[in-house]
Amino acid sequence: MPEWLQKFLPICILLVVVGGVVSLLPKVDLGHSEAYKRRRLMNWVPLGLTYAFLYFGRYNLSAIAGELDKAGILAKATFNEIDGVGAWVYGISFLINGPLADRFGGRLTMLVGTAGSALVNVGMALAMQKAIADGADSGATRDNLMMLNAANMYFQSFGAVSIVKVNAPWFHVRERGVLGGMFGVLISLGLYFSYDWSLAIGKSSLGWAWSFWTPALAIALCVVATALFVRDTPSLAGHADFDTGDATSGQKGSLPVLDVLRNMFSNRIIWLIIAIEFCSGFLRQGVMKQYRLYAKAIGDGDSFVYENWGMLLCVAGILGGTFAGFISDHVFGSRRGPVSSVLYGGLLLGAIGAFWTLGHPLLGWFVVLMSLCVIGVHGMLSGTASMDFGGTKNAGLVTGVIDGFVYLGTGTQAFLYGAMLPTGEAAKDAANWKIWPGAMLPVAAVGLLLCTRIWNARPQGKGGGH
Repeated sequence: MPEWLQKFLPICILLVVVGGVVSLLPKVDLGHSEAYKRRRLMNWVPLGLTYAFLYFGRYNLSAIAGELDKAGILAKATFNEIDGVGAWVYGISFLINGPLADRFGGRLTMLVGTAGSALVNVGMALAMQKAIADGADSGATRDNLMMLNAANMYFQSFGAVSIVKVNAPWFHVRERGVLGGMFGVLISLGLYFSYDWSLAIGKSSLGWAWSFWTPALAIALCVVATALFVRDTPSLAGHADFDTGDATSGQKGSLPVLDVLRNMFSNRIIWLIIAIEFCSGFLRQGVMKQYRLYAKAIGDGDSFVYENWGMLLCVAGILGGTFAGFISDHVFGSRRGPVSSVLYGGLLLGAIGAFWTLGHPLLGWFVVLMSLCVIGVHGMLSGTASMDFGGTKNAGLVTGVIDGFVYLGTGTQAFLYGAMLPTGEAAKDAANWKIWPGAMLPVAAVGLLLCTRIWNARPQGKGGGH
């Protein structure tokens, strides 16, 4: 059996099992017709896969960063600088792209984002070919990848606002917990494509440039799928629109952007979600982007967790997303705060475990646990609570602001770790990496405290829903 199939098989089996279990669970009956459910499935599956493949073209540089550092093509500190700038561009771009999604619809903005990311990945492939030909870490490599990665992150930022904007009119607030779980599953598949496929392709005879050529092609195919199958609202697909029961339930027409921002920033719950998601961004990328750099540096690059990082992230994310979605809708009455609190408790335990197991193989499994928890939180808050508390009419802007703070957290960890992680001979000693889990400990503790403050939060609209 080919190696790639050996890695993908557990994911396929898990998806089948999860799908079977979810199909047997009690359903929230809102009176949707079978024809409507089929068309909704045909809408969100292509859209979701498009979002997953966008991840393939977003984290591919992260996936191969440890190898590039070892080969002398791109130093660890340079990668973190490139990554930090890209993350902040991503975060700030939401202030532009969120309102665009609200104004023009998520389908169009997803098409713009995917087409742009595909083209920029072509540029990054060409830049990588030049870097390899030059044979050493250089200012030109840094500048080229800095500019291209920033452009990629701008186009990538259309993804989250677009998928939330499209899904919001199709799902009632009582159905969105399970939807948020699926959001986590899609993120997980995208991480698998990025971390395992990008690394395997780059290490093959094709070379590192194909870690960018391949996602460019995959994303280009997704442009076609989105154009063919995705529609912004049920009415545009031949079905009746309905009241989704969220924060804009009963609102007539759309509010000006400044009014939406004023309402949003006067809402205490939104501020708490923003603060939690800043912490999530720090923790999520602190695990996913720094673990492989750590493992490669200390000589643990042949460990099971390192070699199967994408597959393990995918399995963890599928389990975390499914667990979060189920308990949100079926245990906590479609509240997102209790789920986030449970998962942040897991994040804190994982950070403590990672701190005390530096240099030990067990550390890899603690960071896998943290990935499970943080992907679940991200699906609940950025993927679901943003719809609930932003409302169908304002989903693009509110999602953009919330997810923007996720990536401000990402940028913060990139610059912090870029400046403080050990380099050279010092990086080979695991004891010198204490700042890595050490910085995550207080962030996880603050995030957990903030989650308890939204325990009973629910969206308040003017209508009753459906």
